[in-house]
Amino acid sequence: MVLSVAATALVVTGGGIAANTLVKPADDSGGQQQSPSLPQAGAEVTKGDLDAAVRVPGKLVFPAGRKVSADASGVLTWLPKSGTDISRGNKLYEVDARGVYLMYGAKPMYRELKHGDEGEDVRQLKQNLKALGYGAVLADDDEFTPGTAEAVKTWQKARKLKQTGKVDAGQITFAPGPLRVETPEATIGDRLGPGKPVYSSTGASRVVEVEMKIADVGKRKVGDRVTVDLPGAAKAEGRIASIGNSAEPEDQGGQGKGEDPKVKITVEFDKRSEAEGVVDRAPVTVSMSGERREDVLSVPVEALLALTGKGFGVQVVENGKTRDVPVTLGLFADGRVEVSGGGLKAGTKVGVPK
Repeated sequence: MVLSVAATALVVTGGGIAANTLVKPADDSGGQQQSPSLPQAGAEVTKGDLDAAVRVPGKLVFPAGRKVSADASGVLTWLPKSGTDISRGNKLYEVDARGVYLMYGAKPMYRELKHGDEGEDVRQLKQNLKALGYGAVLADDDEFTPGTAEAVKTWQKARKLKQTGKVDAGQITFAPGPLRVETPEATIGDRLGPGKPVYSSTGASRVVEVEMKIADVGKRKVGDRVTVDLPGAAKAEGRIASIGNSAEPEDQGGQGKGEDPKVKITVEFDKRSEAEGVVDRAPVTVSMSGERREDVLSVPVEALLALTGKGFGVQVVENGKTRDVPVTLGLFADGRVEVSGGGLKAGTKVGVPK
């Protein structure tokens, strides 16, 4: 006897499926059925790749940033508003009416840079001067040359600074990238000293944070491609930017920590603009590549029949007749299931109940 899929509940459990009989059995009159019994709808067996994507919840946030601290003594005379994005070459704050400007680099500004100096901080300075349009002919090296000094003077002139040809922490601050002002930690009129915080900041580009169980994280690596479902049905492409190296117990909605430790994964967008206009900490869903099968046959899950005592099959439609063919099931993905056996091939028509 054959049970029609309409009368059978198929439950996907991991890589397999279970069938629970609900109501009527299908007609068991010999396997070959005439056209009056043809299914109302059909589909074709297709050949291609299946990817059982893993979907995990996440939230849209600004990445953790840093404290922006004073590097010189004086009175704070200007600072930007909370939420302001600051990019390379723009002003971070003012001390005694003199601006301190942002340049990109991992090495902090810890000394005065002048002719004759060498080091990674000199290389960073020269790269920033070129990016800002000063000293286009500067070599990409770590030597502070006379040409570097001239480029610095040109930059200083454009910002109405004293043209000394050398720079210190009272003029520039290095940070890895653009900043977003978060919370002021000083007010205009405060007297600052070296190391005194001016404001806290975050990264300027939105990212997605997700948490995954330790057992699932091992399948992921930095650079893996993902798709993010944003509020309002929009989708955005991105990649895994970082994977935490420690696990924290899951937060149970304010009820304390749960028992399943999870690792934090950060996702960056390919296009920053795709996350603009979405409220901070908005819930999103991240689709990551899962188990994959290449060049396999598959049918819609709805095309499966539960064969009494014989596993599962599909109803092949050809020459105005139907026949039930047992199949071996493989991977389930995107509403389809990998099938093999029964002489199936790409293009074979199978019945699908409406």
